[in-house]
Amino acid sequence: MSATQPVLAPIPLAEERRALLAQAVAGLDGASLWWISGYAAGLAQAQLVPQVLAAHPQALAVVPAATPQTAQRLTIVYGSQTGNARRAAEALAHDAEAAGLVVRLLRADAYPQRELAAERLLYIVISTQGEGDPPDDSIGLVEFLRGKRAPKLPELKFAVLGLGDSSYADFCGIAQRLDTRLAELGGSRVLPAGLADLDIDTVATPWRAQALSQARELLKAPAAAAPLATVTPLRPSGQPAWSHEHPFPAELLLNQRISGRDFKGPRFGQHGTADKDVRHVELSLEGSGLHYEPGDALGVRHRNPVALVEGVLDALRLDGETAVSDGGDTLPLREWLAARRELTRLSRPFLATHAAHAQADDLNALLGPANAPSLAQLFGSHQIIDVLRRWPAGWSAQELVAALRPLAPRLYSIASSRKRVGEEAHLTVDVLGYQAFGHAHGGAASGFLSTLDEGDQVPVYVEANERFRVPADGSRDILMIGPGTGVAPFRGFVQERAETGARGRNWLFFGAPHFNHGFFYQSEWQDALRSGELHRLDLAFSRDQARKIYVQDRLRERGREVYAWLQNGAHLYVCGAIAMGKDVHAALQAIVAEHGGLDEESAREYLVQLQTEGRYSRDVY
Repeated sequence: MSATQPVLAPIPLAEERRALLAQAVAGLDGASLWWISGYAAGLAQAQLVPQVLAAHPQALAVVPAATPQTAQRLTIVYGSQTGNARRAAEALAHDAEAAGLVVRLLRADAYPQRELAAERLLYIVISTQGEGDPPDDSIGLVEFLRGKRAPKLPELKFAVLGLGDSSYADFCGIAQRLDTRLAELGGSRVLPAGLADLDIDTVATPWRAQALSQARELLKAPAAAAPLATVTPLRPSGQPAWSHEHPFPAELLLNQRISGRDFKGPRFGQHGTADKDVRHVELSLEGSGLHYEPGDALGVRHRNPVALVEGVLDALRLDGETAVSDGGDTLPLREWLAARRELTRLSRPFLATHAAHAQADDLNALLGPANAPSLAQLFGSHQIIDVLRRWPAGWSAQELVAALRPLAPRLYSIASSRKRVGEEAHLTVDVLGYQAFGHAHGGAASGFLSTLDEGDQVPVYVEANERFRVPADGSRDILMIGPGTGVAPFRGFVQERAETGARGRNWLFFGAPHFNHGFFYQSEWQDALRSGELHRLDLAFSRDQARKIYVQDRLRERGREVYAWLQNGAHLYVCGAIAMGKDVHAALQAIVAEHGGLDEESAREYLVQLQTEGRYSRDVY
């Protein structure tokens, strides 16, 4: 039997208006499209109700006035840094709409804070950055809720879903604090906060089902409601849905080392030796239909290194050919460890289970709340293999696969603009490698990429980062702060601005330990300066002199000019390590205080306002 094809209603728009609408929605993310659908539905309802009442005057007696107090609406707000929280929120919104609920889905920085007091049912889906920090798009909302202007919420019912990484001591910290704060303001929880680890669906899926059930009960939605509207596509999709679950096999075009060049200048003896392996990687997206903008990331579905897999098998004395079934799949244990399970990042649940297997009281004690600093140190210094070697224990193959988290893809900032490189994506990859506890260690994804040859395939997908974009107004100046591989997206920014003829100035702050071995894309930046694609370049090579100099020091030295650029409407971008991002933020706050004549609190609010306006964006990891 063949499936019955749905009959699509004709599009009630003239060709010209269809083209305008297609242009208006091109490139919008899911949340923006959700908002537009609600806005359009509201306009349609405003036109339809008078017509219905004119034809059926008796309806006046049963149609109450719509007010914030009586509106039966679920509001879903999300805060997302890498896209996971956005996807979870969109899935919840989709389920709620399919159940016949009135839903609005908003990114945290688009949520109108003045409406919070009138909310009746609010679900928040939010990720945690680093040690308990909110994602950038949520900073304004979090500050509002923490502050004195937050309203009392005695009529609010709420629930919070947190996404995090249990290898951090403050697991899902921002979600837990928001959950507590909403209750302090008088709100009532409809269910406990969900705290999802990297295997997000394990917690998020059942939480979403409970949240939907609660929403249907509170908003009195019928068990099987008819959809509120049907949507006819303006144009056929035609593009394969490559995603983190179904990545595109991209061909490797170039894998070139850009660190450790043996340039011997007159002061070579004062510079350090090459201690990093950083690669410039070029991948072909031809035929994929994948599109990205500078600022987006490329997700890489890697395999764990063979040496690491064999090390785990040896430490546990397990046979790699043992068949293991989990989640409907049956694979040899070696394949589970190579392609399906996380082997470099520790998690709290795994440590707890291993402590029980090993009967290790000292390891179990680290999991107590009084030992959070020691646990954080363990997470920062040990991989799974180190724990297995330090605290020997017996595991079965089945137990091991069940206890390890699913292998998470790694995100790399895209270092190119499609307007210049066409159907390619370029990456800047720091190949992690070091010695610890008498053994060689390495990064899983970076090691995977470093071993590939031209012509090999890399499973990839595009992860959009809507908040990390060049200004739509090309006349705006931009300040870019990106030490080390944090410079990657700014290579794409400069290319994009040049290709679009943007008139605004581009100022880059770059840093590395050593000039000789760490000045990534040196010749490109010098060419960009000569051609006018880059207008200013400030450098900080921290270990090329007795006093260490970092990008935040260069910022302070240029503080007056930095503040003047910000006052004149410049956009500010920071990319790199979390610790660097905090140091740069502190430097910026000091610059604003000094050159703006502001006290500490006012300077902090100045930067929060820049973030709220979308003029201060960070991509830190």
